[in-house]
Amino acid sequence: MITAHHLTKRYGDRTAVSDLTFTVRPGAVTGFLGPNGAGKSTTMRMLLGLDTPTSGHATIGDRAYADHPAPLHEVGSLLEARSIHPGRTAYHHLTALALTHGIPRSRVEHVLDLTGLTEVAHRRVKGFSLGMGQRLGIAAALLGDPATVILDEPVNGLDPEGVLWIRNLLKSLAGEGRTVLVSSHLMSEMALTADHLIIIGRGRLLADTTVEDFVRQSGARTVRVVTPEAAALVRLLSAPGVEITTDSPGTLDVRGADAELIGRAAAAHGIPLFELTPSTASLEEAFMDITRDSVEFAATVEGAAA
Repeated sequence: MITAHHLTKRYGDRTAVSDLTFTVRPGAVTGFLGPNGAGKSTTMRMLLGLDTPTSGHATIGDRAYADHPAPLHEVGSLLEARSIHPGRTAYHHLTALALTHGIPRSRVEHVLDLTGLTEVAHRRVKGFSLGMGQRLGIAAALLGDPATVILDEPVNGLDPEGVLWIRNLLKSLAGEGRTVLVSSHLMSEMALTADHLIIIGRGRLLADTTVEDFVRQSGARTVRVVTPEAAALVRLLSAPGVEITTDSPGTLDVRGADAELIGRAAAAHGIPLFELTPSTASLEEAFMDITRDSVEFAATVEGAAA
């Protein structure tokens, strides 16, 4: 289990993480999400003792990472996949790590096979592609057969087969009762992989919930409305917090008002409705909605009105 207790990290007058408290429980894949600059990498570094919190503390398995006598057996992590000596082979890199923890060579061979690197085990790392580097980083994270796995953007650089492999691997690790924390910017992949979500923005906790509950409760849900009197219905529904868009004449996508409210309003004013269909937001839509005010670098659409 991973626990963050009121973690705060300041760099001069900039606060990267602010009073962050959460728990990552075993037996589930927990997605750690947030826009760029949200503080995810800083938080992970504090969990692993690489950055010292300004205040608060973090524990993994009821103790700080630095207090584990043989950390590779307790915690496997991937933060920087390419932080490997380029002149070493994959086999020698893993063997060097194994020797520091009394891990047998058979385990090195096992994780090479698990990550699909057996055929390139004796090639120098400098010749590895980005995806191969990611696989080697994951092999190193799993080398000690740890109870806790922390991975930062593990699918970066992987092809579709590799992404599917990571998805199945993470689910398998959680199914074995391990604690799995994984960050990613691929919302579609998190929707397929994660059971639980911890979402932060500007260093603060925005959500700590299951994927199902997060999507269901999101304000990003829309209602598709088809009516021959679209203009009249738009005037009727216009109110603070209601957003109405259209992609074809007579068709409206309404956010901020549910189907019951729309139906009652239309009936009260004699507006015929040919379709009234609520739709559940995707994880990406829900994520964009909750982090809308936490994006550090917001782009504008070319050609948009000034």
